[in-house]
Amino acid sequence: MRSSADLFAAQLSALQSRGRLRRLVPRTGLDFASNDFLGLANDSVIAQAVADAVSRGVPVGSGGSRLLRGNAPEHEELELQASTYFGSEAALYFANGFAANMALLACLPQRGDLIVADALIHASAHDGIRQSKAAHVFAAHNDPNAFADAIAQWRTGGGTGRVWIAIETLYSMDGDIAPVAALAEIAVQHDAILLFDEAHATGVFGPGGRGIAAALEGQGNVVSLHTCGKALGVEGALVCGPRSVVDWLVNRARPFIFSTAPSPLMAVAVGAALRRIEGADDLRSDLLALRDRAAEAICAPLGLPEPESQILPVIIGEDKRTMVVAAALQAAGFDVRGIRPPTVAPGTSRLRISLTLNIGLADVDALGLELREAMA
Repeated sequence: MRSSADLFAAQLSALQSRGRLRRLVPRTGLDFASNDFLGLANDSVIAQAVADAVSRGVPVGSGGSRLLRGNAPEHEELELQASTYFGSEAALYFANGFAANMALLACLPQRGDLIVADALIHASAHDGIRQSKAAHVFAAHNDPNAFADAIAQWRTGGGTGRVWIAIETLYSMDGDIAPVAALAEIAVQHDAILLFDEAHATGVFGPGGRGIAAALEGQGNVVSLHTCGKALGVEGALVCGPRSVVDWLVNRARPFIFSTAPSPLMAVAVGAALRRIEGADDLRSDLLALRDRAAEAICAPLGLPEPESQILPVIIGEDKRTMVVAAALQAAGFDVRGIRPPTVAPGTSRLRISLTLNIGLADVDALGLELREAMA
């Protein structure tokens, strides 16, 4: 009988041979890998807000789920602040974006409904869709016509329920921006609900960092998700939408109901981060300057299109070569990570270069030179 120690040895060995074995490694070198886009993870203003909360007795732990004794005043204050900030009727704070995204897709669409999701939507959305009782279809990436055709075909086939359109406004592995206005119009035409995930756009795009789809917030057919662990530099996620949607999630979303509530201190930190990003046009301008420099120093020499955002994919294709190039960059002091299937489609393994305010213009120039040498 095989020992439990060898239970997954063969499968792990197979991953290793294909260049797909994942390992946890310490963070070293210049930050071209994190989602701390505005460099707020170590922000002194946010840290002071947490220190002040500790000094006035705000507890570290919540002590239970929100529906038990874990519902702290700090959670409710944050949700009121978030709904006001983003312009929605209500907001609900989750412990992380994965749980929130999964909850939205698993809980909101009902039996007899249809989910039309972008083909490149996040893994958390895929998990939620698998748990949903609604039918689903994946539309070609960023193609409004594909969404409209999928809805029309479903209606022609007898579909009578509600349609839910699920997208990201900024895609985390390709760095491209969704045609939000066109998809919003399709949602109106088909009496659909638009679910959009602003995870990589919150803080970076829109007035006061409110996101790419900020103009749609508050509409009755819109539900949004704002992740707090990226440009905000803290932790958690905020679902914004109609009050009835938030109340339904409180009653039916298992990742919310059965999870210990986030720390009240983290709710304080998120509130401070929202205040911080509202007036952070200078930081957004600095990040835009990094993107423009990367277009010159990285994209142009490699024949890549100009980046739409702070995320630059350098698609290599083959898994092992991707990791060899990433290792060479890391050895030279640049923290660039290789991304392989199943995170991305087979044959599209890539370097994901993330621009953050933890580095400067000269660092972008240096990475461009090192990348060309590593790719040669």
